[in-house]
Amino acid sequence: MKLPRDVSASDLLKALAKLGYVKTRQKGSHIRLSRVSGDSTHHLTIPNHNPIKLGTLRNILKDVAENTKIGIDDIIEFLN
Repeated sequence: MKLPRDVSASDLLKALAKLGYVKTRQKGSHIRLSRVSGDSTHHLTIPNHNPIKLGTLRNILKDVAENTKIGIDDIIEFLN
């Protein structure tokens, strides 16, 4: 599935919240999200930009997919 090109940070935050990520802090234009699963904690930093650059979005989604064991296409569905 093709990546959407107009994803803002707020849209991405809402989608990742559905997967269990919570905002833990913000410093400047970067937002830190965390997700606790079992014994491990996964941290993720996203830029507070509108829109998020395509390569940055791809890397964020790839990182989330590896950690949650959910396919990238399924995560993109949360963005819509």
